[in-house]
Amino acid sequence: MAALSLLLLAALLWVPVGTLTCYGDSGQPVDWFVVYKLPAHSGPGDAAQRGLRYKYLDEDSGGWRDGAGLISSPTGAVGRSLLPLYRNTTSQLAFLLYNDQPPQSSGSQDSSSRGHTKGVLLLDQEGGFWLIHSVPNFPPPASSAAYSWPPSAQNYGQTLICVSFPLTQFLNISRQLTYTYPLVYDHRLEGDFAQKFHLEEVVKGHHVRQGPWNSSVTLTSNKGHMFQSFAKFGNFGDDLYSGWLVEALGSDLQVQFWQRSPGVLPSNCSGVQHVLDVTQTAFPGLAGPTFNATEDHSKWCVAPERPWACVGDMNRNKREEHRGGGTLCAQLPALWKAFQPLVKAWEPCGK
Repeated sequence: MAALSLLLLAALLWVPVGTLTCYGDSGQPVDWFVVYKLPAHSGPGDAAQRGLRYKYLDEDSGGWRDGAGLISSPTGAVGRSLLPLYRNTTSQLAFLLYNDQPPQSSGSQDSSSRGHTKGVLLLDQEGGFWLIHSVPNFPPPASSAAYSWPPSAQNYGQTLICVSFPLTQFLNISRQLTYTYPLVYDHRLEGDFAQKFHLEEVVKGHHVRQGPWNSSVTLTSNKGHMFQSFAKFGNFGDDLYSGWLVEALGSDLQVQFWQRSPGVLPSNCSGVQHVLDVTQTAFPGLAGPTFNATEDHSKWCVAPERPWACVGDMNRNKREEHRGGGTLCAQLPALWKAFQPLVKAWEPCGK
């Protein structure tokens, strides 16, 4: 029976050789997915598991679905996508792990001088994926025994977006990272990858030295979907959303971000388009769940009347006006239709 269980687990974790891509909850390659880890205090059930539950979305999911198990599982979308990191079997694999709050096991220290930005680049000679997220102390370094979810990230809501890209797109992605100025706590850039793109510069902490201090590029996924990456360096000196994004997208924006930080910026209606701070999020259906922004560490925004939705790693506060960071946006109907109804309440201007 034990041998059968091991065989079953091996089958569940099987990933085709040379297929570096985002994997969905179904276990199959997907062009993109979003995982929304739910706050621990939302919904019924065992207390130890509540902070590991999540909602899952991709272009074929038909909206938000309950996650396939717990986010700590190596067989879910996030764990399976990151699995090549911990197999560590080929020098043809390149990766960057960056986080302004890196895992303690990495030996790196939190750095407020670097960008407020979190993510993973994983690629080979054909392509790979970019995972942008809000999760502190995540993911574990590649030297770790296996994928795991940090206990420090169980209480509050978190978002992760994964997009599969052909190799050609990583030149623009690496340039964006010279604006966001990430703290890289683990990497591998052997052989050709040491010279390709600007990844070695990113690892060494190089960044843009002259204005403009922000950059927007169009990225094309494996399936031809268009994503717009917005990245700013600290010298930009303004809020990502009200100082740039709202005008660039030409629409009002409702923004969900961590509101327990000092110097939170209020909703801003000073321009033609308004930026409104989300105060409560509600998933559809009787089971919801519904939760307040004070329970939610995720970072996303949505245009209430136009098909833009973005997932990123920046908050709205005074300090982050002077830090690097960014967001990834798209006009995909499946993405917008999933995020637009989530906004249950927001802070009106002038409150």
